[in-house]
Amino acid sequence: MTMTQWFIFFLVIQVIHFLGTWKLYVKAGRKAWEAIIPVYNAVVLMKIINRPWWWTILLFIPIINLIMFPVIWVETIRSFGRNSTTDTWLVVLTLGFYIYYVNYGLDVTYINDRSLKPRSAAGEWISSILFAVVAATLVHTYFMQPYVIPTSSLEKTLLVGDFLFVSKFHYGARTPMTTVAFPMVHDTIPVINTKSYLKKPQLPYFRLPGLQKIKRNDIVVFSWPADTVEQFFVKTNKRIRKPIDKKSNYVKRCVGIPGDSLSIKDGFVYINGKKTVLPDRAKPQFSYYVEAKGQLTPRYMYERYGVTGPFGQVKQGVYFFSAMTEEAASKLEDNPNVVNVKRNIEAPNSSKLTSVYPQSGDFQWNQDQYGPIYIPEEGKTVDLNLEVLPLYKKIIVEYEGHTLDVRGDQILIDGQPTSTYTFKQDYYWMMGDNRHASEDSRYWGYVPADHIVGKPVFIWFSYDSNASGPFWNKVRWDRVFTTVGGEGKPRSYLVYFLIILGIWYGYSTYRKRKKAS
Repeated sequence: MTMTQWFIFFLVIQVIHFLGTWKLYVKAGRKAWEAIIPVYNAVVLMKIINRPWWWTILLFIPIINLIMFPVIWVETIRSFGRNSTTDTWLVVLTLGFYIYYVNYGLDVTYINDRSLKPRSAAGEWISSILFAVVAATLVHTYFMQPYVIPTSSLEKTLLVGDFLFVSKFHYGARTPMTTVAFPMVHDTIPVINTKSYLKKPQLPYFRLPGLQKIKRNDIVVFSWPADTVEQFFVKTNKRIRKPIDKKSNYVKRCVGIPGDSLSIKDGFVYINGKKTVLPDRAKPQFSYYVEAKGQLTPRYMYERYGVTGPFGQVKQGVYFFSAMTEEAASKLEDNPNVVNVKRNIEAPNSSKLTSVYPQSGDFQWNQDQYGPIYIPEEGKTVDLNLEVLPLYKKIIVEYEGHTLDVRGDQILIDGQPTSTYTFKQDYYWMMGDNRHASEDSRYWGYVPADHIVGKPVFIWFSYDSNASGPFWNKVRWDRVFTTVGGEGKPRSYLVYFLIILGIWYGYSTYRKRKKAS
């Protein structure tokens, strides 16, 4: 929906509210006209139902308002003596239109200073759960979101089984665009495995001000632009188009920011002609062929060289490692039982399957030899011709909503001939540190600014499902309560957290005993 359509929809809601409540406003000692003034009518209604004014704010926050509307409907009829279970079910099941019957068909009396305490233990329990969900949804949507690392594309920096907190406020929280969705879940309702949202109506994209901009080499969580899978990690032939905020979440390193010229040479990233220097915690990995005199086992390679990626034996004495750091490869070369270590590099112009973006035969790039490619910046204009069109076609049509036609040598956007294009938003280039085991921008292109979710800031738990032994042996204790960013080896703050928790618990116990005595 456009902003104009949303404004009209908002006005219609105000009229519906006025027609269904104006007599109730009068019976509560207010003026009838107060029921039709947008926002002000909600503040007045909060006074009528004896609830705090800031509840009005919750009514305008997508997803949370889906929880709050039924609460307001129930509170409204109870303020006029309709307290029965039947009344409650009727107002909820009719989506609030039962209030029309109360307004016009019943002679009700306003109850001033109505008791807000639930009349039963079940009611108190439901009320507590309801507002816990509201609070959790607020935090999840606008401040901090839990996330788990599902793949090894950032191996060595973020491990499979790392449980993260992703900050929404560092880059500015993206307000929900999907207005009707099940709270506290992403695209699927657990257990019943059903889609958790309705595609329409959709709000326009909006992002709150952030603390910082995305910097080159930041690790970023974003909505996967190419997502058409019904459920992440579930193989199916079914393909669907999802709203932006319901696409699967990916985490990669932002190696290119708006305005950069990016190229890849022998697997290394170059920005504006200069080789990228990664943070010291970043450990790029490549695939290698290793010729050895004896047998190399996964346990030996992990314990001796820290190699965790899968590998196989190509032929007798020759092994293929899908993910190994240059440091590990260098140490492996010094092993007397190793004959040769060779990094697997695709040669220039060797790709005939056009597997990498923009999947065009005119661009003979591959995962190790790529570009140069311009990363679009909002407001910048580029020359547009048939030669570069494959690079920007997806942006023009899918991300910025234009129609595009080619007639001979002429390019038409929205039916108008053009030789230039001006970008509406910023774009980013995301890649995994595990260069040969990462599905990233090399394969599906740019990440639009409206797909950015947040910044991983904290690892609160880490679990290695492949480790042997009991549960506590599988916990990576040295990674629990560590920061994602920063320099040097990650440092765990778990001990400090436990000390503070112990002090707080001891103080709380002392206060309770003192109060009891």
